[in-house]
Amino acid sequence: MGPPSRRKPLRRKTGWAAGALVGAALLCWGAWSLTQQDSPIGTAALEHVKALVALGPRPSGSEAHREMQRYITRHLEAAGAAVEQVPFVAQTPIGPVSMNNIVGRITHSAGAGGGRIFVLATHYETKRETGFRFVGANDGGSSTGLLLALAPLLAKRALGHEIWLVFFDGEEAFEQWSESDSLYGSRHMAAKWKTEGVLPRIGAFLLVDMIGDSDLDLLRDTNSTPWLRDQVWEVAQRLGYSRHFLNQDGAYEDDHLPFVRAGVPAVDLIDLNFGPNNRFHHSPDDTLDKVSARSLEIVAHVLLETIAELDRQR
Repeated sequence: MGPPSRRKPLRRKTGWAAGALVGAALLCWGAWSLTQQDSPIGTAALEHVKALVALGPRPSGSEAHREMQRYITRHLEAAGAAVEQVPFVAQTPIGPVSMNNIVGRITHSAGAGGGRIFVLATHYETKRETGFRFVGANDGGSSTGLLLALAPLLAKRALGHEIWLVFFDGEEAFEQWSESDSLYGSRHMAAKWKTEGVLPRIGAFLLVDMIGDSDLDLLRDTNSTPWLRDQVWEVAQRLGYSRHFLNQDGAYEDDHLPFVRAGVPAVDLIDLNFGPNNRFHHSPDDTLDKVSARSLEIVAHVLLETIAELDRQR
């Protein structure tokens, strides 16, 4: 996750307390009602974050990064997903860097045969830092852990569409955030899927990034597709999470942009207000103690119910 000034150039994040709305505590009990079996998902996600952080810094091309790829693949396969590795070489300001996107496909019988795809995505590498040890518990770790925890739950659901869990490499800038020095994995995948004719099949693309902060406050990203963003916020309100999904706008540059530009409906869930005055972001303080199982659970519940709605509607 890049610096706020580079990732959301249109507006800085201010007025958090004033922007929060207290939502009515309404629970949505539909085809995908939250069950006791689902309730430990935040704890499961946090366990994955712990395992990732234990590997240390995980920048693209490092041995820890390769070990993380093996970890992700192992857990996707254990959940029943068909895993595809998408290696490529990115041309970066520090030279060519080997990268690898990972796709875990969950296809139920009803969703087989070239139908619609719902994508849940994150970046999984940590930013390359030379001045301090950066383990990226929240920035890279939290969203990766969440998708891994969602995989076995999604595999058990009776869905009419395919679910693809996508782990992008190379989201972070190597020197300074720019159009060419950022979003390496998502740019590569959007181009690949365009060539292969996959993009028109994607009914919704839901990106998560930095969603483990214990003081979770998500803004409505104006770079996201309006109808999909609104649907996610309406789900969050019904589930009683309005104090975390704020009625306040922000504009984010993240891995959803290559897909939005290609005409794919996409939304970005990201909390850039990380610590007092955002001081934990890209710092040695982005550590495991800053990640909350409760925040991971909240985002998981909203994603699960949103996918359930989309599956019924599209």
